Amino acid sequence: MEPEDIVKAQLMDARDLDRTLDRMARQIVEVSEPGEPVGLVGMQTRGVHIARRLHDKIRAADGIDIPVGVLDVTMYRDDFRNRLKQPTVRTTHVPYDVSGRRLFLVDDVLYTGRTARAALDALMDMGRPSGVYLLVIVDRGLRELPIRADIVGREVPTLPGEEVRVRVSEIDDRDGVWLVEHPRA
Repeated sequence: MEPEDIVKAQLMDARDLDRTLDRMARQIVEVSEPGEPVGLVGMQTRGVHIARRLHDKIRAADGIDIPVGVLDVTMYRDDFRNRLKQPTVRTTHVPYDVSGRRLFLVDDVLYTGRTARAALDALMDMGRPSGVYLLVIVDRGLRELPIRADIVGREVPTLPGEEVRVRVSEIDDRDGVWLVEHPRA
């Protein structure tokens, strides 16, 4: 958490998050046709680690080795030019052809839908997938665009001023999901 965040609730601990990822991995396998080319695309930053964990769970449980790509949508965001500070552009590396492939776009939190829309634009610049499924750990509502997730770990309705923070041990101090509030300025 950020120092100024007020933690309202822990929504998932490490064990809950792991169970959620197990369920989501099974859902990916269930909606994929046998022999169909599929791919996981993790959105920077936490979506990348979540996609890698899903890959590992699917390989361990079903012996299916789904390739994993990394996607940064910074330059595709509709608010890119409106931000005052210089954006951080991260790596995009999708080591397979997306054309004709069913893609599972992985992110930590779905909020306004703008990041998912930017990701779709980025993927379409790479080719024409046969389908794109959006997978998120938490759908927090308050959408601004007509975007929905196909595979959701948990729905957590939020209020303005609240945020959902997903933490993964690969880059954070622990695994879990928290509902936080920013103090009023």
